[in-house]
This record gives sequence, C-alpha cells and structure tokens, in this order.
Amino acid sequence: MFRPVTTGGAAAVFLAALFSPGTASADGVPPPDKIVIDVVSVNGSGCPAGTANVSVSPDNTAFTVSYSNYIAQVGVGAKPIDFRKNCQLSLNVHVPQGFTYAVARADYRGFAHLEKGATGLERANYYFQGMSQTAFVNHRFGGPVNDSWQTTDTTDIDALVYAPCGAMRYFNVNTELRVDAGTSDPTKTTSFLAMDSTDGSINTLYHFAWKECPKP
Repeated sequence: MFRPVTTGGAAAVFLAALFSPGTASADGVPPPDKIVIDVVSVNGSGCPAGTANVSVSPDNTAFTVSYSNYIAQVGVGAKPIDFRKNCQLSLNVHVPQGFTYAVARADYRGFAHLEKGATGLERANYYFQGMSQTAFVNHRFGGPVNDSWQTTDTTDIDALVYAPCGAMRYFNVNTELRVDAGTSDPTKTTSFLAMDSTDGSINTLYHFAWKECPKP
C-alpha cells in the first residue's frame, strides 16, 4: 500500500482498512455530501501544534495537507536530534452514509538542499485503529541537490483497502523525514529536507477512491 499527514484544530486525511469488494468500482462517483475529517491527535517533532492544516476538495475527490515547520537537517545550525523529524496523525474521517473510501494515491512535495555526499529520506505508512501497521514506503534523495521535490505513492485498483462499512476506526498516518551528512562536512555545510508550506505550494495531496456500501 502506501502512505501520509496533517494537524491543527480540525483536519482531514485518508486511506482505508478491510472490506470485501462492494457494489461500485474503486473509481466510482464521489458522494455528494460533505466529508468532514477531524484530527483526533497529532504527535511528532515535525508537526508541532498549529503547524499543519488540512483542506478537502469541493468535489470530495482529494484532500491536501500543508505544513509550516516540518524540516529535518544536519550540519551548521542544526541540533543533533534534527536529523530526523516525524509526524503521527490520528484521524476520524466522517464519510457520507452508504459510502466507504480508500486512498488510491498520495503526492508529497517539499524542498531539498543536500550537499554533495549527503542523503535524504521521506517515508510513510498507514493503518487503522486496532490493525497491523503497513510497511513503510521509502523515497530516497542524494546530494548535491537544491530544488523542490515530489514523490508519489500509488495503489493498484485491485489492491485498494477500503474502510469497513458501518464501523468507526481512527485512521493513523505516519510520515518521516531524515537527513544523513554522509561524506559531506557537517562542520562547514548544512543539508536539509523539508515538507512545508512556506511558499504556499509545498504540501501533500491525497486522492480518494470511492465505493458504495452494500445495501442492508
């Protein structure tokens, strides 16, 4: 499967748990009613309170998470613990009656400045309350680089995992950023990997797949 993130007073996010194929295709028409996503808890060095925000698209086909303080770094000006930052979100996704959902794709965006010899890692996994965690999906970066980055996680239609119809389980999203100085000189240089919204365009986009629940 793949991965995810967000924070703030109320927020939104995504994926799905166990459910046998229902009556509609994985790329079915989204429900007309509004989706509401509440953030139950937010923990992690990459998402202090008030530094992440989530918005749902008007057509209920996707949601976006933006960050303002999610950055891992090593070198000049960095603390020893700054090489790794993470964010764990617990979300309550209120889906219109008669529908269930999965997340078919996640697009992550950020900015990387890695000196020659330094490396970076962005990873994520997801699981529902009371269920086993999925394996992390990893994306690696190598220096030298000083540019925006984007990664995409996709799930095949026949492998989508849907939230159980008629059951409420919090959805948990774990994301992580890491930077390793490698062969670069951390006493003279700084390398970092960020996932934030300082320029208004760096964010994470999650794409929903919808399915109607079987009629009782």
